[in-house]
Amino acid sequence: MIQNLKTYKTPEHFRGRSAFIVQLWFIVYFIFFRPSPQFMYAWRRFLLRSFGAKVGEKVLIRPSAKVTYPWKVSIGEYSWIGDNAVLYSLGEIKIGNNTVISQRCYLCTGSHKQEVPSFPIYSQKITIGSECWLATDVYVAPGTTINNACVVGARSSVFNDLDSGKVYIGSPAKYLKDR
Repeated sequence: MIQNLKTYKTPEHFRGRSAFIVQLWFIVYFIFFRPSPQFMYAWRRFLLRSFGAKVGEKVLIRPSAKVTYPWKVSIGEYSWIGDNAVLYSLGEIKIGNNTVISQRCYLCTGSHKQEVPSFPIYSQKITIGSECWLATDVYVAPGTTINNACVVGARSSVFNDLDSGKVYIGSPAKYLKDR
C-alpha cells in the first residue's frame, strides 16, 4: 500500500494554537484582513501582531496575501508581501528586513512523508534573509534558506538553500549571476 489516509493523524499541537484560536484567526482574516482597503497596511500589521506575528516597522502586506498561522511568522522592517502571496506557515517563516515577496509567491513550510503509508504531515522552517527579492510566482520549499541579497526570478522554484548576493532563475532555481 502506498498511502492509507484512514491511518493519518495530525500531530498534537501541530498548529501551535488551540482549535479555537485557529478558527478565530480564519474568521478575522476573512472579515477584517482580506476586505480591508489597500492603503490600510497598519491595520493588517495590527491584526497579524494581535495573533502573535512578529511584524517590523512599515511592513507592507497586501490584503489579498494569505497567512495560515500568524504566530509562526516573523517579517522584518520595511519588507513587502505582495498580492496573493501565500505564507503557508505550518512551520516557522522568517523574512528579513527590506525584502520583497512579490505577487503569487508561495512559501510552503509543510508537506507529507509520502514513503510512509499513514502519510504523516511535517513542517520545516523557511528563512529568507534581508534585502532579497522573490519575483512573481516563486515557490519556496520547506526547510529552505534564501540568504541575504538574493534575487529569485519569476516562476522559479527553490528547493535548496541559496547563497547571498546572487541571482537565481528556473525550476529548480539555478545560479545565473552575481547581484
